[in-house]
Amino acid sequence: MKVSVRSGDSLWYYSQLFGIPFSLVVDSNRSINPNQLSIGQQVQIPGYVLTNYSIKLGDTLWAISRRQGYPLDVLYLLNKATNPNALQIGQTILVPVRVTWRVVNGKEAYSYLTMINDINQLVSIYPFIRQKSIGTSVMGKSIPELRIGRGSKQVHINASFHANEWITTPIMMKFLNEYLLALTNQTPIRGIPLNPFYNQTDLSAVPMVNPDGVNLVLQGLPEEEPFRSQVSTINNNSMNFDRWKANIHGVDLNNQYPAKWELESERKQQSPSPFNYPGPYPLSEPEAQAVAELTRSRDFTRALAFHTQGEVIYWGYESLEPPSAEVIVEEFERVSGYRPIRFIDSYAGYKDWYIQEWRRPGYTVELGKGTSPLPLTQFDEIYEETLGIFLANLYL
Repeated sequence: MKVSVRSGDSLWYYSQLFGIPFSLVVDSNRSINPNQLSIGQQVQIPGYVLTNYSIKLGDTLWAISRRQGYPLDVLYLLNKATNPNALQIGQTILVPVRVTWRVVNGKEAYSYLTMINDINQLVSIYPFIRQKSIGTSVMGKSIPELRIGRGSKQVHINASFHANEWITTPIMMKFLNEYLLALTNQTPIRGIPLNPFYNQTDLSAVPMVNPDGVNLVLQGLPEEEPFRSQVSTINNNSMNFDRWKANIHGVDLNNQYPAKWELESERKQQSPSPFNYPGPYPLSEPEAQAVAELTRSRDFTRALAFHTQGEVIYWGYESLEPPSAEVIVEEFERVSGYRPIRFIDSYAGYKDWYIQEWRRPGYTVELGKGTSPLPLTQFDEIYEETLGIFLANLYL
């Protein structure tokens, strides 16, 4: 929601007027010098949308503001051209509506377009979100990153490295939406006030690493050539893509990282496949490159990659992880019930590479149980289990 600056207004005054933390108002207007507002300048107020209200018999601006539960000056600010002493029945004025509902449904077949539409709505309502593209997929889809927070501690989460594990994306998107609601409405989640974490933690989220693959699993063969023919050949002309984990090239993106990649390459698929082909060389695929470059460009304290399934958390690699990694995973276990596993006979994953290169805590979190793609009937249970991990990742 945008308001037009009047003489004497300030961002601090707006934060008090609308009941929004000052830091969120400031961060929603990064191009503005908060000490040099100009009359008529447009300022964004997070956590609100505007709607029209039709004046009824007996209405006054004071009565409307009391009924809606906000200060009278809110209506003066939004309706500067309106004479409050000459309201007419049927006249339309602007009124603010505090957003208390989720934009993200989540519990649905969550395609790339669904995610993009949800992100666009979230950024519109919560302009303190920092959004950027970290790269593009093989088919040219932008891979978005969302950042929430202004703290010095940087943590990273990502989802849908594997196409048939797409349920990890709406799980993550639902959490991001709940976090944004908690920040703007200053409400706790599970009794935890979250506004302090906004000032302590800079959360980086890449909700869908593999958009081409996700769409393939959910929507079937792409129309575009040569991808349609290539995918059909790789999948032995089957129209069932439930087993497809790879990107559209048939490369497993979580076998792409230079952490004993050669070992994985020797024992995995040797040509494009729905799963387990590490590619012709490390980081051959643009999606894996994009996440690697993002990680190199930041100073992440830790990184979590969300996958399915097994209700376990993999947290070690070649004993290179620091002692704090075990303390953190024990807290993740406490809040989720997921079982920590330090070592497995698997290499070349994002978590492996992150630990190898930075000697910091990295985790692969396997959501749910069964066979991927997990059914949406598990969505609510998975979300409640995973919510504790998302929250702990902010406060640890």
